[in-house]
Amino acid sequence: MTETTAGTTGKNQNREVFSSRAAFIFAAVGSAVGLGNIWRFPYVAYESGGGAFLIPYLVALLTAGIPLLFLDYALGHRFRGSAPKVFRRIKAWSEPVGWLQVGIAFFITVYYSVIIAWAAIYSWKSINKTWGDDANAHFFEDFLQVNTSSITSLDFVPPIAITLLVVWLLVIGVLALGVDKGIGMVSKIFIPLLVVLFLAVVIFALFLDGAAVGLNEFFTPNWAALSDSQVWIAAYGQIFFSLSVAFGIMLTYASYLKPRSNLTGTGLVTAFANSSFEVLAGIGVFATLGFMATQANVPVDEVVSGGIGLAFIAFPTVISQMPGVLGSIFGVLFFVSLTVAGFTSLMSLFEVVVSAVQDKFDLARTQTVLILGFVMTLLAMVLFPTTTGIVSLDIMDRWTNQIGIVGVALISIIVLDWILRRTDEFGMHINAVSSFKVGTWWRICVANITPIVLGYTLLQEVIARIQEPYEGYSNAQLLIFGWGVIGIIIVGSLVMTVLPWRGDHYLDGPPGSDFGVRPAHRLQPKAPKLAASDPSVTTKEN
Repeated sequence: MTETTAGTTGKNQNREVFSSRAAFIFAAVGSAVGLGNIWRFPYVAYESGGGAFLIPYLVALLTAGIPLLFLDYALGHRFRGSAPKVFRRIKAWSEPVGWLQVGIAFFITVYYSVIIAWAAIYSWKSINKTWGDDANAHFFEDFLQVNTSSITSLDFVPPIAITLLVVWLLVIGVLALGVDKGIGMVSKIFIPLLVVLFLAVVIFALFLDGAAVGLNEFFTPNWAALSDSQVWIAAYGQIFFSLSVAFGIMLTYASYLKPRSNLTGTGLVTAFANSSFEVLAGIGVFATLGFMATQANVPVDEVVSGGIGLAFIAFPTVISQMPGVLGSIFGVLFFVSLTVAGFTSLMSLFEVVVSAVQDKFDLARTQTVLILGFVMTLLAMVLFPTTTGIVSLDIMDRWTNQIGIVGVALISIIVLDWILRRTDEFGMHINAVSSFKVGTWWRICVANITPIVLGYTLLQEVIARIQEPYEGYSNAQLLIFGWGVIGIIIVGSLVMTVLPWRGDHYLDGPPGSDFGVRPAHRLQPKAPKLAASDPSVTTKEN
């Protein structure tokens, strides 16, 4: 579906919309629920106080996650555009902030795609448990064929390269179909499928021998952890990354909502659905790790891992210990769940880039998707299905997530509130269309609490990356795939800002709108009445 906005020259400029609230919610949940929910949250929670971690996690959700999600929704819905267009409409000089968000989404999309390819391949491997008795050696030596002797290599691993190409062809096809017929329709199918698949994984895991041991480790609270500031920072970090806020995704999706949409209602559904899935993932993961520890006759803390190690080493090890066909079924369910969760997130990341380029250069959607898809597929194919691909991926992931996303979120808040002082205006827009109202507390969360947490997190990360080489990688690797990527994003945002907008755009809003200025009748006090005896002045009420 599309909505029509009159253009400056009388032409019509169409912007697609989700046909229903359900389509938007499924798309937003699909973006929020990704690989990090399954392999990051359980590990972070366990390391940060177990059951006690749920307290700072809930505080972080209420004071940062949901407030920032509401802000993203307000920006996209009010200014009806991609991230660069939204910031350009707010203030011309703030357009680079939008392009920073697009640049981060660009690079995350490129490397995220290969992890989905890995998960898809392991779905097939699970049938016959082809990783054998040593899942670690199989993953690094046989599957990835890791080469640490060179910075980058063009020695391709054929199965990964072929699957990665298929992943890109599929996501290009979905986005070419459009926002509603592509993203919306696929999300309405994939999210219920993901829930069913992962519920099956959890139920399966709960009946494993030793599951209770794992759950006890996961939920037993370590109350002393609540006095550790790093635990609170970890909670904010988990909420921030898992909800996909402040780097263009939710802003872009909200721009496809119909004019009268309940922003806070859909935001609350998205936020709590995401958190519910994270807790569900924690139950499934730790029940499985409890089984693994019981089989090996070791404590759970000796088998706990997160990230790629959990998905492609720990879980295959567990699957191998399960008898016959049961292990194969469990493996297929788990890795198909990973594939589906990753693909819905990949769609949202790619859409951020597509929407921005389409807006800037006034291109048709299909043309934009094909051009960008070709460029990003080529870059992904050159970098990641190679024997050095995992090194490039690991570095790029660390820098774009821990420095890029945190940095641009901090910059966005500083620009929107500390400099432009527009947060109250966005709150008024939310309240005008939503059932659940926001007020002073929401503004405090967005403009005060969140910047403090983000600033501290960013400072700590930058200091750590300067003081010690990440994971022992060479300076050349860190310079190219870490700092180099951040540099490209910054320079690219400035270059894209300088390029002229093509087509029929209301960059300052159509006649009668208040895109580029504060709505005077709502946000500014009335002018004082002047004395009637002064003939030199004519008074007029605002």
